[in-house]
Amino acid sequence: MTESVTHLATTLAERFSDVLISCVTDRDETTLVIPAEHLLSVCGVLRDDALFAFTQLSDLCGVDYSTYGQVDWATNEATTTGFSRGRSANTPQHSANVDDNAVDDHAVDQRFAVVYHLLSIQHNTRLRLRCYLTGEHPRIASVVNIWCSADWFEREAFDLFGILFEGHPDLRRLLTDYGFIGHPFRKDFPLEGNVEVRYDPDKKRVVYQPVTITNRVLVPRVIRDDTRHVAAKEDQSDA
Repeated sequence: MTESVTHLATTLAERFSDVLISCVTDRDETTLVIPAEHLLSVCGVLRDDALFAFTQLSDLCGVDYSTYGQVDWATNEATTTGFSRGRSANTPQHSANVDDNAVDDHAVDQRFAVVYHLLSIQHNTRLRLRCYLTGEHPRIASVVNIWCSADWFEREAFDLFGILFEGHPDLRRLLTDYGFIGHPFRKDFPLEGNVEVRYDPDKKRVVYQPVTITNRVLVPRVIRDDTRHVAAKEDQSDA
């Protein structure tokens, strides 16, 4: 781990000790987690304070943690409900002024999160900032007035996850159709969608219709302890 990364984590933990949830460095990447209600004040300091000078927002995205931690692929039995690869447990290399038990800071009732990736050109450092959200209609303040590049990023997160960014000047869907129902990156959204869109040559327009495809359940190779067929094959080869 580089000295600059460790110094950044320590400085962040000291500067935001009154609102900090966690500040963890792992694989030379620093992640700062704060309450959503303190987002604007913290972001203002991260941009304007010369110690940080994070003048560029490189990316912003939403996350749905509703199936977080499920590792269904580790199985010795078949299933008809499908599988997910889940996550791997990692031990962070450095935790600045934070209890090690607080590293996995995600709570069960915090389904959604917004993640901000910041760049300081002056110090040549990067920072991941994360805020957890609750409720079926999660809300968080818009950072458009701090970083103008957040405009379309927030519209994308609203479109795909249904996260409402309060104060956004033009919060509209960005990638889906005007009449689209639901938010396709939510874990409870069906993979095959709710409706199909096609062009009707008779009506000479685009029409919506019920989905005609079915979701294919992924089934991994099941580990079997029965090796009788292997022994039978060896007996045949010996004969």
